[in-house]
Amino acid sequence: MGKQYKTLTDEDIEFIKQQKLFYLASSSKNEVNLAPKGYDSIRIIDDSSLVFMNYPGSGNRTYNDALNDGEFTLVFNAFEGSANIVRIFCKAKIIEAISEKFHKYLKLFNEKENLVRNFFEFNIYAVESSCGMSVPLMEYKGDRNSLKKWVVSMDKNDKLKEYNEQHLVPVNLRRLP
Repeated sequence: MGKQYKTLTDEDIEFIKQQKLFYLASSSKNEVNLAPKGYDSIRIIDDSSLVFMNYPGSGNRTYNDALNDGEFTLVFNAFEGSANIVRIFCKAKIIEAISEKFHKYLKLFNEKENLVRNFFEFNIYAVESSCGMSVPLMEYKGDRNSLKKWVVSMDKNDKLKEYNEQHLVPVNLRRLP
């Protein structure tokens, strides 16, 4: 049923573009961080790279794992239509606001610069597809706007920059030995 290959196929790319939710798993030590991601926050650059737009929010484990050369897996699965799962195994590079790439990527998402924490550039080394026949059918009803409203509110109150600086790397995870 499942198969593994080195780069995204045209079918994978089209499938990913249709998904409203994906999962981002990362690890640079013993614990694996797994987070669901929504919004229109992922772009396919080519068949071996993606970029993820990271809003400020709860912890920042993904940043820490990228900083420590961790491993990443992105999982996209169908909740509507034909069953399908695409897993992407990759490494991540952090793209900060001072980088020219940050501004290049910002244009891909049509988002305000001060509302984006950073971008993650994912370099794919393997792709795996499988059936996903046990994933339930679920109907997409819309995005939750709570996070975006919170980010805009923090920005209007001149607290977003300070928040981002405090949450750059979680204190309890800084470069663990």
